[in-house]
Amino acid sequence: MTLVQLKKAAQNRFAEHGYDGTSMAHIAEDVGIKKQSIYTYFKGKDELFLEVFGNVAANEWASAKEFIESHQSLPVDKFLYEFLMHHKDRFEQNTDTKFWLRISFFPPAHLYDEVMEKVYTYLDELEKLIQPILRKAVEEGVLSANINTKRATVAFLGVLDSVFVEMLYGGPERLEKRLDASWHFYWRGVSKD
Repeated sequence: MTLVQLKKAAQNRFAEHGYDGTSMAHIAEDVGIKKQSIYTYFKGKDELFLEVFGNVAANEWASAKEFIESHQSLPVDKFLYEFLMHHKDRFEQNTDTKFWLRISFFPPAHLYDEVMEKVYTYLDELEKLIQPILRKAVEEGVLSANINTKRATVAFLGVLDSVFVEMLYGGPERLEKRLDASWHFYWRGVSKD
């Protein structure tokens, strides 16, 4: 057993069952070790959880940043829509994203501040990267000259949040319905035409 395997097993358990539904015994069982062996690496469940969450937060940020940097030359409507789809695809294929979303919406009460500090940093940094793209689209006449790009960015993140909620709770049909309606009215509200 390696430390990497231990953290991956913990991440999978936390993603599927949340903090409260995961025990050190379950994690140990998944790795094929005795529970006491985990304490060689971590003082307890909180320390293991926070390390795994920190790694996942870094991975989610790297993925979002890489997407933004490599796709910002797309027309703004395609860029924004593809950004939503990027998150949908990651949720369907990546346990990091499942864990990130579950814990972002339902952090353990006693670790709330530590978790939400990373969540809010992520959202604030997204806002800083997306707003200049919208500002440029306004300058190019693609978006309405009357929009406030800061508010338009925050509203877009609201669309992203609604997609996250359906990913967690609604299933594929509800997600498609929410994504289609949210995107349609968001784009109508900010586009020039």
